[in-house]
Amino acid sequence: MAQRESACVGCLLGMAVGDAMGYTVDSKSWKEICEDYGPNGLLGYDLANGGAEVSSYTQIGAYAANGLLLGITRGRADLYVRFLQQAMKEWCRRQDLPRDPEEYSCWVSHISALRRRHCRDSWMLDALRAKNPGTMESPINRSANPGSMLVTAMVALLSDDKRMDQTQLSRLAASAVATTHGAPEVWHSGAVLANVIAGILAEEELPMKELFLRAIETVELQFPKTEILANQLKRILDASREDPQSVMEDLRCDTAGQCLAGAMYACLVSQGDFDTAMILAVNHSGKSAAVGAITGAILGAYLGQEALPEFYLESLEVVDVLTDLARDLAQGTPTMGLFDDDWDHKYNQGLPVGQC
Repeated sequence: MAQRESACVGCLLGMAVGDAMGYTVDSKSWKEICEDYGPNGLLGYDLANGGAEVSSYTQIGAYAANGLLLGITRGRADLYVRFLQQAMKEWCRRQDLPRDPEEYSCWVSHISALRRRHCRDSWMLDALRAKNPGTMESPINRSANPGSMLVTAMVALLSDDKRMDQTQLSRLAASAVATTHGAPEVWHSGAVLANVIAGILAEEELPMKELFLRAIETVELQFPKTEILANQLKRILDASREDPQSVMEDLRCDTAGQCLAGAMYACLVSQGDFDTAMILAVNHSGKSAAVGAITGAILGAYLGQEALPEFYLESLEVVDVLTDLARDLAQGTPTMGLFDDDWDHKYNQGLPVGQC
């Protein structure tokens, strides 16, 4: 349990680190990044008001974790996708009406940093405002953006504890991102990411490249028409290590598949060094926050909470909130028959601990 908890906490905190670091340069080209930060690019946070602020990638990831924990509490594994969609829609409402006094199901709705308007994906917001969610069978749009990719990492953190098999895991992950993005590339990329993180939890000692290959092949076997994405991801696993900056630029890191490829590459090139991976993951002309968040989630789970440098966490907002969610995902519901006040506050009353 201690090892699982360390991986879960590492995953959520790593996601937030990469997101907060990448969001600063998310709209900039590599040339502009160098002009602003020097020839080596951004080497750490560019702090706003003394703190490192997270964006929509961490926000929607936190809401997804809360939604899944609501499903666990009610014992409804068959309705996990609905709990996820409910939580994602709640996040969207908080984006639109951050001061709305309406009661909410998710306790994270009371955390101001998780409802701050930091979303640049209008496709995702429009999809979550729609009456009916998108599905793989009835896509809601044609967007290939990576906006909801981090939801699938939360699905993966749940998988081992609830004995979810690979088929169920991949299907739930793909269905979750299909809620907001209609391009199959996004569903399949989400399923690959979920299988990577689930593989880390199940096979802690497996080399990272092998974890990536297994996840790609699992999704390739389960879903039709995944050859283009699978080939792209497999190619990046053997890409040159001599000029990583050029590799990241060539990838473009714009669509969900490209961002996942960039994150995989950053994880491999860093050889297990979290700081090196973060710097590579955000310094390019693509969606820096997305690549940073995916890289941080993967490497945080792989290395564990203890491997995250303290200097990244000191100024990062919502560390306590994300740690709380991660520990709850690692634990699952409290022991049968044992009443838990904290759990009741969060997942029955929808309130942070200490707020009545």
